[in-house]
Amino acid sequence: MTSDAVHSPSISQYINHDFLKRLLFIATPIILQSILFSSKGLIDILMLSQLSEVDIAAMGIAAKALFVITILLTGIATGGGILSAQYWGANNHLGVKKSTVLSLFSTAVFAFIFALIFYFYPHAVMQLATSSQEVIQRGSDYLSIVGFSLVFSAVVVSYTASLRSIADPKISTFFSACGILANIFLNWVVIFGHLGFPALGIKGAALATLLSSVFEVVLLLAYLHIKKHLLIFNIADFTVITSSSELKRFFSLSLPTTFNFLLWSVGIFSYHAIMGLSGVEGLAALSVMTPIESLSLSFLVGIANASAVIVGNELGAKQYQRAYYQAIILVIIAIVVTCIISLILFVNREYILSLFPALSPTTESLSNTFVIILAVGIILRSLPTTMVVGVLRAGGDVKFCLYQDVLTQWGFGIPLAFIAAYFLKLPPQWIYLLFFAETLFKWFACTYRFKSKKWLNHLA
Repeated sequence: MTSDAVHSPSISQYINHDFLKRLLFIATPIILQSILFSSKGLIDILMLSQLSEVDIAAMGIAAKALFVITILLTGIATGGGILSAQYWGANNHLGVKKSTVLSLFSTAVFAFIFALIFYFYPHAVMQLATSSQEVIQRGSDYLSIVGFSLVFSAVVVSYTASLRSIADPKISTFFSACGILANIFLNWVVIFGHLGFPALGIKGAALATLLSSVFEVVLLLAYLHIKKHLLIFNIADFTVITSSSELKRFFSLSLPTTFNFLLWSVGIFSYHAIMGLSGVEGLAALSVMTPIESLSLSFLVGIANASAVIVGNELGAKQYQRAYYQAIILVIIAIVVTCIISLILFVNREYILSLFPALSPTTESLSNTFVIILAVGIILRSLPTTMVVGVLRAGGDVKFCLYQDVLTQWGFGIPLAFIAAYFLKLPPQWIYLLFFAETLFKWFACTYRFKSKKWLNHLA
């Protein structure tokens, strides 16, 4: 698709009731699911914060390691989601099924491998981010149990990507809510020892996460079977994994996306390790920030993922001009919504931090500064997130997204933060501020790539 195929009509003609209704229909369940996913980590941190800062720091590192692999699985599933969105736009239901099967198979294999790594080598993983033996031991206790939840996460992310692509995200959102409620209840039971169960502390948090993941998958698959949904498969459907042409098409999108997501998430873990150089207080404050940040970005993530579906459907139907101008509208909406969320976060920061009673006065003060920095940082992330997660990736422009993330994060952001922490010995708040420096470069790169229109591709 060349730039000549897109003319220059008024952008206002693409803002209508049907477009906004479709955006809300697709984005709302995704936003709710993002909030629920973020709430899961927040609830774990809140409950463990009743115990000690060491538990908070250990949970933060272990959860970040789990996050890295979850993001890797999401990257694989996103490749299937890109194909599914365009197949759906082209009214090719068989293509949707094939893409989902390939996602399920690929994510499950990777999930099982990393579950074994977390079970046999949890101390090695924890040592990447801290030298505190107490933090390492408690984090290892968590990782060795919770790692097996990745297998069930693989099923969830694969179905979630495909359900979003066919504009049916409410199903996975509902069952995510069921999983969250189960996690809250099980946390209460096994962390603190209610209903006759022993108080397992951080081990209890891991066990609750694992059991609630199993519960969510069982409910989801049972519902799809009862409804005879398009995304229920038989043995014959899995023969697609033996097709070289289908595998090539799938991995041509999934591998760059997976490497993109993996390198990005490893970079996030690296930021956590860099903060570990400042001591346990910096780690504890950053561990508090992680779920707050995820919760604050839920609306942006929802709009970005909805953008991938909307733009992908239009490209699948070869409506290039409509895809281009609707993408502009979606980016503007994302920036405005993120600014509103940022203001809410800033105004309510003292109330939010009051939910963590185990924090020392020093750590609480540091966390307050972190929230102020975060309020600015999420605005900086609004345009790049919508472009990379949604618009550009919808057109299969996965290699650009990969190169941009690698260059900005690993070539600029991480080295700068490491220099600040290791050589300059700057305080934690300055190190945290530098975590957002890479987004400034992404604004220019994403805008330039979008205007080139090289991302407008028909893949189905």
